[in-house]
Amino acid sequence: MKRFAPLVAALSALVAAPLAAQVGAPPPVPVKVAVPAEPGAIPLYPDVGNAGTEQWEQFMGTDVVVRNVTRPTLTPVFPARGKANGAAVVVAPGGAFMLLAMEHEGWNVARALAARGITAFVLKYRLVQTPADGMDARQFMSRTMMQEVAAPMDGALLKQSLAPADARAALAMVRTNAGRWHIDPARVGIIGFSAGAMTSRRVAIDAPAAERPAFVGYIYGPQDAETVPADAPPLFDAIALDDGLFPNKGFAIAQSWREAKRPVEIHGYQQGNHGFGLGQPGSTNALMLDEFVAWLSMQGFLTRKDAK
Repeated sequence: MKRFAPLVAALSALVAAPLAAQVGAPPPVPVKVAVPAEPGAIPLYPDVGNAGTEQWEQFMGTDVVVRNVTRPTLTPVFPARGKANGAAVVVAPGGAFMLLAMEHEGWNVARALAARGITAFVLKYRLVQTPADGMDARQFMSRTMMQEVAAPMDGALLKQSLAPADARAALAMVRTNAGRWHIDPARVGIIGFSAGAMTSRRVAIDAPAAERPAFVGYIYGPQDAETVPADAPPLFDAIALDDGLFPNKGFAIAQSWREAKRPVEIHGYQQGNHGFGLGQPGSTNALMLDEFVAWLSMQGFLTRKDAK
């Protein structure tokens, strides 16, 4: 069973649940839920996709996820009146490019950022399509992940999902509406989890300089090295050292940022496995978001232009 541990972790990562309780067991069968209200959700493109394709489900009794997204949207979550500092973050949930952990790595994260004065925007990006039936989808995702785990940086799912294009469009939308939303367009970044982290990484490296995020939160993404441009945005890299989907091989991506002479910070948590989200009670990974926000402050991204 040991040799299949990475695969089990990968399958569990599809539901973005803490894996510590999942290793050694298959992912639970999803339960269909009613389409949740998404107040303020804005389509990224006027005539792309159909919200009717979406399959909304609940995993682990609490976490709401969505599959078969073809109509990407961006949902703003604003700080309380008088608390906004002008910074903004696009939040890209994970889910192996076949579903999105909208609650665990989307709405919850956005609300936590807004509570800290940062305007957040949850990105519901386009996905690889899966069978409508939950059990058929589970089998499809299992087979697909078995192939992907063999070469996780191959990027086949990433390329099929159109996630990087949607992330670039989301960043552009936030900047275009900066005045309306009281945001500094020079302080618009992105934070991504797992597949969302991979999406964020592609935008930070591949997009033209003017379209890149101002900063990147790279949360439990693969740590493989890559050529980083000399003007890449600052990177905050966080992962658990017992991550079952991306086994520990050091922090080569952070070293790539250092070789490009770009700001980078690393947080390697002793435990947390894959999909710890905002953190597990009693674990240091529960400090991740506060550490990310402290890092943003240190970089100057939380300072208003009119601050004395």
